[in-house]
Amino acid sequence: MRKWPARAVVPALAASALLLASGCSAGPDQDSPSSAGRARGAEASDAATADADRSLAVAAAPAADATPTAVAHSGAAGGRAHKTALKVSSYDNKTHRAVISRTGKATSTPGTGSTPSAGGTTAPGDIAVGDVIASAPAPGAPDGLLAEVTKMIGGADDGTEVQTAPTTLDALLGDGRAKGSVPVDPASFDIDRLLPDVKMSWARSGDVHSGPEGTKVPLGSLRVDVEAKVPTAEGAPVSADASVSGFVQVAPEVDFSYGGSAARESAPGSAYLGVSGDWTSRWALKGRAAAATKPLRVPFAKLHADPVLQVGPIPVVVNLDLTCYFEISGDGSVTVDIEQDLRGDFKAGGVYGPAKGWTPVNESTMTSTPVRTSVTTAGKVKAVLGAQASVGLYGAVGVTADLAPYLRGEAEGSVKATSGTGSGKAAGASTAAASTAAVSWAVHGGVDLSGTLRIQLAVFGTPVFQRDIPLGTLHREWKLADGKA
Repeated sequence: MRKWPARAVVPALAASALLLASGCSAGPDQDSPSSAGRARGAEASDAATADADRSLAVAAAPAADATPTAVAHSGAAGGRAHKTALKVSSYDNKTHRAVISRTGKATSTPGTGSTPSAGGTTAPGDIAVGDVIASAPAPGAPDGLLAEVTKMIGGADDGTEVQTAPTTLDALLGDGRAKGSVPVDPASFDIDRLLPDVKMSWARSGDVHSGPEGTKVPLGSLRVDVEAKVPTAEGAPVSADASVSGFVQVAPEVDFSYGGSAARESAPGSAYLGVSGDWTSRWALKGRAAAATKPLRVPFAKLHADPVLQVGPIPVVVNLDLTCYFEISGDGSVTVDIEQDLRGDFKAGGVYGPAKGWTPVNESTMTSTPVRTSVTTAGKVKAVLGAQASVGLYGAVGVTADLAPYLRGEAEGSVKATSGTGSGKAAGASTAAASTAAVSWAVHGGVDLSGTLRIQLAVFGTPVFQRDIPLGTLHREWKLADGKA
């Protein structure tokens, strides 16, 4: 079970001109039916005058206790949402029932039928059938909650119990427009170490650092180090024991945009959800790995975070998972000792437009430098040190992406070849080498980026597509070193 709420508390990077107007601050006289009616009238007036500018700021949400819940009342123009003093006290994922209460000091209003609670009192007019509520992670809803109230059940010990049903973001965002990228606080990730020798480090502002002493991690980045043995080829000498070691360092960001249709059609004019970031890795493959009919993939760490974006008044909960892994394939005959540095960036996601529907976004730019390159005996081997990411909203996965930087070595004939330090790029580069036999050898670096758009992206309110859409495969390879006698 995941902990809740895993939160991203980071500085705001992206902001538009205007926050969504709101007229529903909780006041001492709003616990009566008449004051609730006046509040709704004020909200409708604000919505009518805000049509000139529907730009919504996109930023990281504030601290957990300060993150507001947003409500769009039934019949609100353009799906208008506002901040509210309500909160989700509990949620049952099986029955889809939620208990709604008010924040602040608990009070009781005689004759209203409201129920006092530790978190406050709900009053008639606070919540009604047809209202849509968006909440940050809450008890029973670790991925946040986006739901429509379908039935009022009655008083509960800590608020008012309601029946809910899943809904989509357009019910809250309406004809609003929002666009931004927000970095994920590296300290917010929960990590599940899948191998013994796995270490995690991160750094953020204020000279706050976690991880092994001496590990240097750029601000906003998290780093996962691994060292592991891999199966050795049958008959290989002891000196050819195979191992993989290195680290993956990433500074992930969540990319979000929404463009409402002024005509209030059945879908927004545009939408985007994706994950991007800076990537750095350094890893080595040494020895003679066993032959395999298919690549051997070994996950070594799983990380999870639930960053909350504040889109105007609306808390949009993003669920981000990263699985770090290494993968080995080869014919079991080549012995290598190779290592490389890799730096670059990546972006993967899905973009929606009325003309084409959902289409993939798949980008990566990488540059590598060989640290050492040694190939002994003939054969082929390939090693990947990568990460698989998934990003979704309110618990529904929308995009999966597999970023797989790799090393590939091959040799023909009996060879012992060694190169010094050099550099290689996608355009191709080679380094000087010395070899001891009339053979040829080469070491390549590369990157593959693939993934899938999933049906759950309909959470934006766009048409549901009937099958997963492949992102396609981005493939680039460059020569790190080669030699001929």
